[in-house]
Formats: sequence, structure tokens, C-alpha cells
Amino acid sequence: MKRKVRTLAKLPRLKTDREAEQFVSDSDLTRYNLAALKATQFEFSAKEARINMRLPGELLNAVKRAAQQRGVPYQRFIRQTLERAIKE
Repeated sequence: MKRKVRTLAKLPRLKTDREAEQFVSDSDLTRYNLAALKATQFEFSAKEARINMRLPGELLNAVKRAAQQRGVPYQRFIRQTLERAIKE
């Protein structure tokens, strides 16, 4: 007897937090393919201090590429890198 393979649906593109909350509360998430999801870290604290830093263009481009690979804005990537360095 052949086993029936269930095809999982793709997640819809949600444009607002409200849409996401509604989707999660009303949907059966077991019907969706969640394999492509990546863990993320939310930042809630206010960013009230500013810095101005001069970098070689080559270094800034490397930072931007690394940030893009991780799917975060480059300034957030710099901030997270600094936070990790302080914790060590």
C-alpha cells in the first residue's frame, strides 16, 4: 500500500504585525513548510546614543556583505558584533 505524501503549503507574505498576529492565532501551522524560517533576535531597548565612525570602504563593504548574509541591516550587525565582543 502506497503512503500518501502530504505537501506543505508556503507561508504567506505578511506585511504588518497585525496580519502576522492574526495569521498565527487563526492558522494551523502544521500545514505550512517552516523549514526556511530563521531564528531572529528582537531589539526592544531604545537606541538613544549615536556614534560617528570612519572606516575604510573595503571594511564597510565586507561588513555590509556579512550583514546581508545574516539577513540583518548592517548597523544592527555592527551593534550585535560589538555586544558579542563586550560579553567575551
